[in-house]
Amino acid sequence: MNMTFYKYQGTGNDFVIVDNRLNTIDKSNTKRIAEICDRRFGVGADGFILLENDDNTDFKMVYYNADGNESSMCGNGGRCIVAFAKFLGIIENETEFIAIDGLHSAKVDNGIVHLQMQDVSKIESFKDHQFLDTGSPHHVEMVSNISNFEVKSKGAKIRYGAPYNEAGSNVNFVEQISDDNFAVRTYERGVEDETLSCGTGVTAVAIAMHKTGKTLNEKVKLKTQGGSLNVMFNFDDSGYSNIWLIGPAEQVFKGEMTW
Repeated sequence: MNMTFYKYQGTGNDFVIVDNRLNTIDKSNTKRIAEICDRRFGVGADGFILLENDDNTDFKMVYYNADGNESSMCGNGGRCIVAFAKFLGIIENETEFIAIDGLHSAKVDNGIVHLQMQDVSKIESFKDHQFLDTGSPHHVEMVSNISNFEVKSKGAKIRYGAPYNEAGSNVNFVEQISDDNFAVRTYERGVEDETLSCGTGVTAVAIAMHKTGKTLNEKVKLKTQGGSLNVMFNFDDSGYSNIWLIGPAEQVFKGEMTW
């Protein structure tokens, strides 16, 4: 079967996206998904996304990691699929869609996608890191000299080590630039490598930096290897709400492949 696909990227986090509203894709074929994401033998991507019909919202997002397995929420992937839905004419500038972690609102403004993330009420603080779930689990740890930090080796050690073990966690290394600006590098489980950007990761970093008093601002700038993102939120005694991940999402190319 021939399949039309689109390649999107959001601050260097790249995805193969397919319109599956006719349910033509065999989603059990995880081997083929992994092959498509392979950067040498396939199209190459950090993840594979299907846009599908949903009875109660504008569309459904189904997300797979580069290893071919369906995964938890991907923030940059969520921003990219919103841009894709606009390209297809499914939405205009505002939308609600369903993903594995629940309902998301989003809006598009001159190529910048604003994606509302799930509320966060629980943050676990430890001596040298924080742990929280922003749709995907994230370990957040501050480091110095982040530009020369060994993200892949040290991230893998944390990702596979206790207490995360086989289930794993994404691992974010952070260095403060100014009061409301942080540099972030992320090791992503499922990709098993550093990615140029991670949407749920920078969301976790922004909240963790506020929680630990590194910033007092409720709008935080995050500098990733692939570009800059912003995270906005409201904070009160019940936790963090009205969380928005904001940044560009761009169609890179369109192609055909056999499934």
